[in-house]
Amino acid sequence: MNNKINNIKITQVQSAIGRKYDQRLILVGLGLNKINKSVILANTNSIKGMVEIKIENM
Repeated sequence: MNNKINNIKITQVQSAIGRKYDQRLILVGLGLNKINKSVILANTNSIKGMVEIKIENM
């Protein structure tokens, strides 16, 4: 069995100013707090849900 977990790189490209409060909380939860900051996270369903539903337009 291959237990290798795929990773996903997420980059914040716009400011959180003017966004809804829950979207800003998602950014903090992902470890993003500045424009052009990137984080590498495990590609899990919870991470994909946060990115696709809440912050895909940022």
